[in-house]
Amino acid sequence: MHAPRLAALELRRFGRGKLPRAALVALLLLPLLYGALYLWSFWDPYGRLDRIPVALVNDDRGTTADGKKLTAGDDITRGLRESRTFEWHEVSAATARKGVEDGTYYLSLTMPADFSRRIASSGGDSPETGALQVRTNDANNYIVGQISRTVFSEVRSAASTKASRTFLDRIFVSFSDIHGQTVKAADGADKLKGGIGTAEAGSKDLADGLKDAKKGSGKLSKGLEKLDTGAGDLEDGSQQVVAGTQTLADTVNGVADKVGPFLKDNEKTIGDTARLVADSAKTIRANLGILVEAAPVAAEGAHSASDTLDDVYRARCETAVLDDAACPDLKKAAQAASDVAKVADDVDDLVADQNGDLKKLDTNLRTLQTQAQALADRAPHLSEDLDDAVARISRLNNGAGKVAAGAKTLHTGLGTAKTGATALDTGVGRLKTGAVDLSGGLYKLVDGSGKLAGGLHDGAAQIPDYDKQDRDQRTGVMADPVRLASQDLHKAPNYGTGFAPYFIPLSLWVGAMVAYMLITPMNRRALAAGAPARRIALAGWLPVVAVGVLQTVALMAVLHWAIGLEMAHAAGTVGFLFLVTACFAAIVQWLNARFGAAGRILVLALLMLQLTSAGGTYPVQTSPGFFNAIHPFLPMSYVVEALRRLITGGVLEPVWHACVVLVAFTAGALALTALSARRRQVWTLDRLHPELSL
Repeated sequence: MHAPRLAALELRRFGRGKLPRAALVALLLLPLLYGALYLWSFWDPYGRLDRIPVALVNDDRGTTADGKKLTAGDDITRGLRESRTFEWHEVSAATARKGVEDGTYYLSLTMPADFSRRIASSGGDSPETGALQVRTNDANNYIVGQISRTVFSEVRSAASTKASRTFLDRIFVSFSDIHGQTVKAADGADKLKGGIGTAEAGSKDLADGLKDAKKGSGKLSKGLEKLDTGAGDLEDGSQQVVAGTQTLADTVNGVADKVGPFLKDNEKTIGDTARLVADSAKTIRANLGILVEAAPVAAEGAHSASDTLDDVYRARCETAVLDDAACPDLKKAAQAASDVAKVADDVDDLVADQNGDLKKLDTNLRTLQTQAQALADRAPHLSEDLDDAVARISRLNNGAGKVAAGAKTLHTGLGTAKTGATALDTGVGRLKTGAVDLSGGLYKLVDGSGKLAGGLHDGAAQIPDYDKQDRDQRTGVMADPVRLASQDLHKAPNYGTGFAPYFIPLSLWVGAMVAYMLITPMNRRALAAGAPARRIALAGWLPVVAVGVLQTVALMAVLHWAIGLEMAHAAGTVGFLFLVTACFAAIVQWLNARFGAAGRILVLALLMLQLTSAGGTYPVQTSPGFFNAIHPFLPMSYVVEALRRLITGGVLEPVWHACVVLVAFTAGALALTALSARRRQVWTLDRLHPELSL
């Protein structure tokens, strides 16, 4: 009888009676208990975290930063409630502590009273770290604690980013302020340079002026020295004047005592005499002009008369030789006429030669006339004028005394001025030297201020000046400079999809294991008939493969349509699972065929080894070395890797690799089962009396 027919006969046994049918149904549905129920139970646990009660304590009192109210605790609380990460319960710190202890809350998150103040301190002189306080209790649930650490790490990162944005925004604003102030400083340095240049030119002019002032102060010092000497002479002279005016006053006072009564008694006589002098001077002045005009005429007439008399005398007395009695008188007359002519010539010569003196005489006579007339006019008041003159002389004497005192003071002051002028000359000399040094220093300062202005302009160009848009962009980048640009290749949509490659082969292994509890690994009829060993092996393997195919179809149908498992390669996944079922059936068959009752224990042990070394939950590299060592030699390792590619997507090379490995395991297990069947055809005492029977 062929192996397929033997396999059909084996399955036909389950159609006889209700209990075998129920057993077959249970056998078909058993993988669902491992596969579907397990995956369903934690299909998407992270999507239901909002059902986990967590205590939220907000003790933050807020603070003020840069004139703005900062309430970081309220902001985080509002964000957490909107995120619905957990089922948040806002309670007091004491309630939260008690709730975490007794299991009312799985954990608690607390924002302390100084939370905002610590965050705001990042922009101050003493920055502090703001701490979010998390309290967990692994006695409630260890996994929730692990999840909370991840969630709160994101919360902490978000809070840190927000604090960093505030701090960095202040920095960028400070950059803009520094830029603006540096520009102002550069402009001020330009003005300073111009001002210092002007000051340098002024200092040069000052030095030149002080040089001239030094010359002037030297001259002033010498001039004051001469003035001091002159003031000394003035003081001496004024003392002599005082002595003279005193003598004059004494003399005038004495004369006034004697002359005063005379003037008072003879005022009229003096007036008349002065008037006579004035009139006489006037008459003489009037006759001086006549004299000048008459002198030449008189001289000419005198000569004419003298000549006439001489002619008469010679004619009568000498030529006629007359003894005339009248001749002596005529001679005397001629002689007198000659004398008169000589006198007239002398007068004419005198008038001609002394014409300039006569003019002076006329001027003096005019002055005399004027003064005499004035005296005549003042004659009635001479005594009064004398008293006034005496008073004036007295005042002159007093004034001379004051002048003498002033001259003394002037001498003393000029002595002090001379000393001050000497000190001034010395000080101006020092000022001149200082001005020269100042001019040199200002010249250097002009050069330095130019470099300062240039440096400030260069610095202002290098200091960034950000507007609000630039600040927001740069603040965002620097607050969170490293973003996780994650790209999930063939992302599993939920937790259950990620674990399906692990639980599906587990359920199929259990299905094969239970199937061989109901189906004998080697057909007894074939053994009794002495059928070939490979036929016996196939006859025991094919029924379980058929059951496994049905188990696979039932499992995948429930996972896909009931639970929602989506597969990148659905047909490939199902076909590959048929191969997995065949391989697992062959291995379980061989263990049961070879080791009998002990084989069932080995099947369970091999399942445990495969589950712990397949890398279905954590990467196998994180397991101890033993599991890493056996990982390449167990079929489930390849099944898990292949199912991940078939369900979530990716390159299919691991799938083909797994197919080769599974075919090899299947062929090897069937060969070993055939070998065991051949051995079973020989009866031994162990077979007749087994040590252990299950």
